[in-house]
Amino acid sequence: MKRYVAVAGTIGAGKTSLVAWLAKRYGLTPFYEPNENNPYLADFYQDMGRWAFHSQAFFLAHKLELHQQLERSLSSAVIDRTIYEDAEIFARNLYAQRLMHKRDWEVYQRLYAGIRRALRPPDVLIALRCSLRTAKKRILFRKRPMEAAIPDAYLRRLHRLYTQWFSTYELSPIVVIDTDKMDYVEDLVDLISLTKRLDQVLK
Repeated sequence: MKRYVAVAGTIGAGKTSLVAWLAKRYGLTPFYEPNENNPYLADFYQDMGRWAFHSQAFFLAHKLELHQQLERSLSSAVIDRTIYEDAEIFARNLYAQRLMHKRDWEVYQRLYAGIRRALRPPDVLIALRCSLRTAKKRILFRKRPMEAAIPDAYLRRLHRLYTQWFSTYELSPIVVIDTDKMDYVEDLVDLISLTKRLDQVLK
């Protein structure tokens, strides 16, 4: 039976590493967040108010394409960040901070509502949590130039929105993993612990 697993979490939570491991462990086809392909992202980090709607519209369109590819695929899949996060976390945060104009927000919400009704929700959502301090350390470690300019206040608001969203998520079963002190890339004990937990859900 074809399955669809989603990995969710804030910037620096460890999504990409986990998606790669899930793909290998469970034979899932990975679909990754298109950070490098977003033609607005570098501009967005420099001037969020000017490029907020453009950047979020690109992510929304690309996520729709990913979901369409995923549904056409004959194999089970795992996706790095969901379309729900784009709307419920990132776009909502920009609008709340008045970085996205009201008319742009209303257009975005109409697009998102129509797309959400047409999409199949994931069979399992794996929710990654970590502290702001840990997220900042990981962002610095991976040395992506465009992420270096992200304000702490912006990251802090994302963390709050993720906490709220995880607590109210009801589209599918959810597995919450605290990655603050877990290193499933380098630490064998952590990897074994993670494997045991996810085998119960995914095997």
